[in-house]
Amino acid sequence: MKEVKAFLHRNRVADVVLALKEAGIVCRSCHLSVIDVKGTLEALDNRERDFSLELGEEVITAVKLEVVCTDEEVDTVVRTIRTHGRTGQPVAGWVYVYDIEAAWPIDEG
Repeated sequence: MKEVKAFLHRNRVADVVLALKEAGIVCRSCHLSVIDVKGTLEALDNRERDFSLELGEEVITAVKLEVVCTDEEVDTVVRTIRTHGRTGQPVAGWVYVYDIEAAWPIDEG
């Protein structure tokens, strides 16, 4: 199994999730998380800009998308995120792939 993490601009995440659903990746039994994060991606416009007192620099509120998938689905997930996460900037975010050593459900057992 793999975990694909992507850092995206907020205005792209809905299109990315819809495209993953259409590709058959996101379903009831799949693992998808969407988390608001502060990041250092280049802002699309002044409305995205904020200043972090903790970091002492300009940040934007971005989105971290996490998808847990099979090894066979990784290429489709990465391609879908990279295609639908585009903003017209040279770099609109980043996609990372991690190996998952083990996974267990939280159940009543």
